[in-house]
Order: sequence, then C-alpha cells, then structure tokens
Amino acid sequence: MLDGQRAAIVLLSAIGDIVHALPLVSSLKAAAPGLSIEWVTQPVAGEIAGRHPAVDRLWTLDRSRGWRAFRDLRRALRGRRFDLVVDLQVYAKASLVTAILDSPRKIGFDRRRAKELNWLVTNERLAPGPTRQVCEQYLEFADHLGAPRRYEWPLPLSGAERAAQTAFYARRRAPVAALVVGTSRPAKEWPVDRWARLAESLHADFGYEVCIVGSDRPGERARALEIARRSRAPILDERRDDLRRLLWLLDGSALVVSPDTGPYHLAVALGVPSVGLYGYTDPARVGPGRRFTELVVDAFHDPGEAWHPPRTGYRADRMERIETGRVIEAVELARARYRRAAGRSPSPSDLTDGAGLPEDGGFSAA
Repeated sequence: MLDGQRAAIVLLSAIGDIVHALPLVSSLKAAAPGLSIEWVTQPVAGEIAGRHPAVDRLWTLDRSRGWRAFRDLRRALRGRRFDLVVDLQVYAKASLVTAILDSPRKIGFDRRRAKELNWLVTNERLAPGPTRQVCEQYLEFADHLGAPRRYEWPLPLSGAERAAQTAFYARRRAPVAALVVGTSRPAKEWPVDRWARLAESLHADFGYEVCIVGSDRPGERARALEIARRSRAPILDERRDDLRRLLWLLDGSALVVSPDTGPYHLAVALGVPSVGLYGYTDPARVGPGRRFTELVVDAFHDPGEAWHPPRTGYRADRMERIETGRVIEAVELARARYRRAAGRSPSPSDLTDGAGLPEDGGFSAA
C-alpha cells in the first residue's frame, strides 16, 4: 500500500526523541521498500536523522532564524506534495510544520495525547491508547500503517569517522568508560562530587580510562572541569560541539554512564552497555526501553511504586537520591552481564534486545 508513495516524518528534536524514532523509519522502509521517506527536523538533530539509510531526503528548520525559519521551509517545500505526513511531535512548532506540508493524509496522535491543539493539523489519528515508552509510542504509527515493527537503530559512521575513531582508540591503554555529565536541564544532573568519586572507582577498581564526553556548552564545561579538579583519577575531557564526533566516541566505549539525555540514548542505540541515572524523568517513559533496562538507576519512583502507567511529569530534587555506591553496583552488573563492559570483545548476546519494560516495579529504585 505504501510502496511508491512519498512520506514526510515531522520530528524536529531532541536527540533522544530522534533516536527513539529510528525504528519507526526502519519499519516503514522494510515494509515498503519503494516508499520515499523525507524527514523534517532541525539542523543538529538532522546529523542523526539524515544518516538513516531509509531517509531519502532531509529538510531542516533552522530555529535560530525565528519565525523566518518557517517561511524559509514553506518556500523550500512549495510545489512538493506528499502522500502522507506522520507527525510524531505534539508541540506547536511541529504542528506548524505539519500545517505547512501539502498532503491529503496527515497522521497524528489521538486527541488525548495531542498536546497544544496538535490534533487540529491532522486529519487521521492513532487509536486512543495509554502513555507508553517513547519508542513504543512512535511504533504505533507503524501498526497504524500496517508495517511490522522492526527494532533497528541504524547509526552508520562514515569512512572518515571510522578512521578518526580507530586513531583515537589506538592511543588508549585501557577500555574507555564514557561519562556524560551535563544535560539541557539542570534538574537532570547528578552532583559533581559523586561524579568525581565514580571516576575514581572506574579507574582504580575497574581499570577503565575515564573520558568525559558531551557538548561544550558553558554549564557543561564548568561541570566537567570541576569534576576533573575534584577527582584523583586521570580524566580525559573530550567534549566538543560536534555530534558526529560524539557518536564515534560513544560507539568505541566499553561503558557509558549518563543521566537522561541525548548522548545516553545514542549509546543505548549503539549497543554500548549504558548505566542510566534517572530521577527527574520517568524511565518507564523516556528510558532505554528494550536494552540495558536492568542498568537503570531509578530515583524517580519510590520503592515499590509501579512503573506502569508511565508518567509524563517530572519530579524535582530526586537525582540527589542516587548514591555513588548504587551506580557502582550498576557498573558491576554491566561488567558481569556484558563482555564489552568488561573490556572484552562483545558477544552477539550483548546486542540482543531485552524483554522491555517491566509491567510494574522498577529495576533499581534508589
């Protein structure tokens, strides 16, 4: 049914959401190889979305241009007609993009889940359903379109990126534990002194070379420098404002420790054993989903509190509940369960998807 048609995906940001949407694109292309898929997103997110092998064309909305960005996009798309539009984002800026696109079929979430009047710009909606983990929620669109689900997260590296990765890791004397210490929301961040103690344990007790990765935003830079100052372990600071470089750094790591932020979801998608620190956001909704769920350190839920249904709200001041010892326990679990985390060549089982989220209860309530 979809073969030979042209589809537009509307998902502008953030990096974590883009990663969660990759299996939907994989599913649609596998079900209809002749389907042309075009993705409308923002420039940084496009560095991931545009590399998906099933994406035929990328359209970017440069929000730094303000309202002129929507004018520019409308001009670029003038005369271009799509057979269907899949609107994955229920916020006003994405709704405006969906309204701009020319298509007789605009598919969105059901009215309860379509925030900010998003339902006004769609004319076909998913069946009403509960809040789910974000990737699973996006895959409802595959169900709606009759495409079997495929849990695939293609994140290909170019030849030049592979060469840079090989050169970097050839200089390392031990497996790398990558730490993501900053996020776009301070409420998601873990205390600096605990990062410093964790770095010491990773180096002294487990033999890792510790590397801080992420962006070079001022707040993140200050946190990284302070962690390095407080820690007695040698720490490489490899942060740059370069998403593609971050991707190959994560791809080569033995282990990643991170709060809920874009680099964490990239690491999970790459199959790198990843310890996720959750307090502000609900891991049942924005957690890893099908990989490494047992490595989630959960301070969002109270002990014994059910994970389902997932919650869309936030809980402030909970990241401080995560003690360093609990994170070290998750590292030990990763090393026991995944060869890669222990510095050995990964086995095929390391990349096998897990059973998904538990029906109730958490994994590691702190």
